[in-house]
Amino acid sequence: MNESLKSKLENLPASPGVYQFKDNCGKVIYVGKAKILKNRVRQYFHSQPSYGRIPMMVSKINDLEIIATDNEVEALILEFNLIKEIRPRYNVNLKDDKSYPYIVITKELFPRVFPTRQKRTDGSRYFGPYTDVKTMRYALKTIRDIFMIRSCRLNLTIENIENKKFKVCLDYHIHKCEGPCEGLVSAIEYNQMIDEVAKLLNGKTSTLIKELTERMDKYSEFMQFEKAARLRDKIDAISVYSSKQKMVDEEIIDRDIFAVETSDNDGCGMVLKIRDGKVIGKSHFYLSNVAEKEEDELIENLVINYYTKSDFIPDEIYLQKEIEDVETIKDWLEKKDTKKVDIIIPKIGEKAKLVNMVKANARLMLEELKLAKLKREFIAPSVESLKRDLRMEKLPRRIECFDISHIQGTDTVASMVVFQDGKPRKSEYRKYKIDSVSNETGEPDDFLSMREVVFRRYRRLTEEKKSFPDLIVIDGGKGQLSSAVRVLSDLNINGQIIIGLAKKLEEVYFPGDSDPYSIPKASSGLKLLQRIRDEAHRFAVTFHQDLRDKRTLTSELLEIKGIGEKTAKKLLTEFGSVEALKEKIISNYEEVEKVAGKKTANLLSDFFKNVQETFATE
Repeated sequence: MNESLKSKLENLPASPGVYQFKDNCGKVIYVGKAKILKNRVRQYFHSQPSYGRIPMMVSKINDLEIIATDNEVEALILEFNLIKEIRPRYNVNLKDDKSYPYIVITKELFPRVFPTRQKRTDGSRYFGPYTDVKTMRYALKTIRDIFMIRSCRLNLTIENIENKKFKVCLDYHIHKCEGPCEGLVSAIEYNQMIDEVAKLLNGKTSTLIKELTERMDKYSEFMQFEKAARLRDKIDAISVYSSKQKMVDEEIIDRDIFAVETSDNDGCGMVLKIRDGKVIGKSHFYLSNVAEKEEDELIENLVINYYTKSDFIPDEIYLQKEIEDVETIKDWLEKKDTKKVDIIIPKIGEKAKLVNMVKANARLMLEELKLAKLKREFIAPSVESLKRDLRMEKLPRRIECFDISHIQGTDTVASMVVFQDGKPRKSEYRKYKIDSVSNETGEPDDFLSMREVVFRRYRRLTEEKKSFPDLIVIDGGKGQLSSAVRVLSDLNINGQIIIGLAKKLEEVYFPGDSDPYSIPKASSGLKLLQRIRDEAHRFAVTFHQDLRDKRTLTSELLEIKGIGEKTAKKLLTEFGSVEALKEKIISNYEEVEKVAGKKTANLLSDFFKNVQETFATE
């Protein structure tokens, strides 16, 4: 421990706050909060086991920074924000929920309701996040079926409505909207409906049905039967929606139940949302960096993360384990929602069974995460076989293969295909037009072409400081391989594994070896090489044919007096082929004239007319 760090530890305040541990590069590696900074921070430097993540972290601490706060709640929020911003190595990290959608009710005179993945601090109300998109879509569909909410993006200000700037759309005529754009519904009535939507999204269906029933009875009492009928239909639809929610408690109360499950360095936190005694949904959050972390720390992290983003605080919160700062979190939630909140750790009975059910669900989601990881990390047996066949030290997970294609030296092209873990990565395929096609005697030279494409590919990787493939495959024998090896040497690329694959006998050539190396014909490794080589050949031939066809078509247009190469290429780019151009002149001459100009269009029309007359005469 350096003297500066010792001095800071000796002068820590006995107040609440946040502390940040930094390594010798000044990078924050851990952020924590404390009721009393002096006591909490010094604990890390007492005698610890010689192994594990905490001693490892402590061994890397080179500096300390503290931020004193007025109270523990401020420390709680500051810690959360710093972890989210810095993402220190030794803190528990939750998956960034930017990818999870919310349902938003906008802050407008006539609010809109729609899904979004971005929260803004503009006064709008957000419901979620929804880790299950199907649940969100069902909630939105239900809302749109029951409530007449506008779907437009019009700026419905009082001034715009009074000036009659807008007209009702189809939604009004099919009874999907009440027409606020023309002032056919007041802002008070519309926002009363929006409050009903908010209650539905918060799961307060029993409360909502009760309120709507009371209003319906009043309308009936005053003989406003049409309004009463509309409310009756709305109540029926909400009842159907509510009936699909599972009843787990006879108490009409709001609860959130939290539980976590861990395996190795991964974890999953689950939140079960109960409103008016019914389950309205659940959310799960994947956690990383959880090795050697206690359950109470993970649960506390989950609770803070969830309620920082959620606008709804229930009456009761169930946790699977007691957490250290339970009173601080309770105070924070009560200040946030201005009501009493109970945090309970059930030990026995039905409540404990609910917590165990949530924990079991978290375990299932964690198993799904592990299976997904296994799929991503799966290595095809053919890749393993190829490693053995070529006597490589590590798996050839990324393979790049090159091929040259031309006809007697014309329209020479090259292709590069990429296979990752035995599968093609078509988004990373590349095709090249080749300039170095002839040797000193003017004969087509595939060796020069191979040198050019390999040089262009790996010079770029070198300049961009990107990683190289585990294996380079050259379609060809010793000559093509030697050309590629020479380029790698010129680029000072050393230690790169590269082979040539001859077409005739499917023999493999290594750099510097005069004799080929044979891989057993039944080997899946050889079959993988053949597949990669064939794909490179297919990709090169396709590109070559495209170029040749374009050149042929361009030449045909150049036969027309008055049309140059630039105009010919423009016409082919626009219309695709000479035949398509001809048909367009017949069917839509004005379009050709617009693209090519009046003079060129006349030339084309006369040319095709003469050709047609010639064929007719013959």
